[in-house]
Amino acid sequence: MLRWAVHLEGGPRRVNHAAVAVGHKVYSFGGYCSGEDYETLRQIDVHVFNAVSLRWIKLPPVWTNSRDQVREVPYMRYGHSAVLIDDIVYIWGGRNDTEGACNVLYAFDVNTHKWFTPKVSGMVPGARDGHSACVLAKSMFIFGGYEQLADCFSNDIHKLDTTNMMWTLISAKGTPARWRDFHSATIIGTKMYVFGGRADRFGPFHSNNEIYCNRIKVFDTETNSWLDSPPTPVLPEGRRSHSAFSYNGELYVFGGYNARLNRHFHDLWKFNPVSLSWRKIEPKGKGPCPRRRQCCCRVGDKIILFGGTSPSPEEGMGDEFDLMDHSDLYILDFSPSLKTLCKLAVIQYSLDQSCLPHDIRWELSAMTTNSTISRPIVSSQG
Repeated sequence: MLRWAVHLEGGPRRVNHAAVAVGHKVYSFGGYCSGEDYETLRQIDVHVFNAVSLRWIKLPPVWTNSRDQVREVPYMRYGHSAVLIDDIVYIWGGRNDTEGACNVLYAFDVNTHKWFTPKVSGMVPGARDGHSACVLAKSMFIFGGYEQLADCFSNDIHKLDTTNMMWTLISAKGTPARWRDFHSATIIGTKMYVFGGRADRFGPFHSNNEIYCNRIKVFDTETNSWLDSPPTPVLPEGRRSHSAFSYNGELYVFGGYNARLNRHFHDLWKFNPVSLSWRKIEPKGKGPCPRRRQCCCRVGDKIILFGGTSPSPEEGMGDEFDLMDHSDLYILDFSPSLKTLCKLAVIQYSLDQSCLPHDIRWELSAMTTNSTISRPIVSSQG
């Protein structure tokens, strides 16, 4: 029974951030918020969400007097990627309003909360943002994005083997996916499934002829080949800046934005890689409003979705594009426990809570059908 089970307010207000799940915690790195200063260089911020206690903390900045050590910590950025390999989070790409795009590889140890910059070799990808990053075994695959130096979209695939820290530009066979940015790429088995993104009708250079891809492109990592996929009768609208994740061998896509339609989405679609078919999913409960540039991480049978931006409901409430940035968080539960379903029933049918144990009454405040809970960020010291 797929259900939007939890809705929290008061988390970090972030857009175009990057996040990974580590056990029952979600680590969120960087991003931006309308109105904040992104011209002054400062350390990237790190927020941690505990999916058990439903609390956010913000890690303290790294204090050091050494210029060399300062370089080990990435500056604040957006449009970057984050992946987890063996308790190390690798941050790559993204941009800042002062420094532009970046192609330095940064590493964050989730056990010590220390940053370092691994020494890499090989063909390092050009600095970019809006790319995708996904992991298979000990390797990170980077696809697409908007390259700063070339000033165009990319459709290259770069691979970083973390066993020897060597970058490789993959010479892919077959018909490649179109040049694009702000798409998603998800590993299922040994294949990478690319969906959505912003592209140009006529080639890699950005013009006034934007298109939004809505067909899956599949890359086989074993043969280094782009595979041909037959057309399907049902397709989601093309979009960019959406979320994608895999669960039980299937691909899910949520939200995003299509500028040609001037439309933000909050729909949920499922793609079956065996039948190569799409199906729209309607979870129970009240889900997020239409949005883009949010983060989405899987923790067991739960999907943690937070942040992003949406059209402002009132004039003057958004930024120069009339957008409103979010500080909320939703949990999509694929397998709600009996305890969770009981709490939802109490809320839905306004049952008497006084007979329930204290811990369940407290947890009820975090469950939503028509209610929300406000939990402010607390410091890492308490």
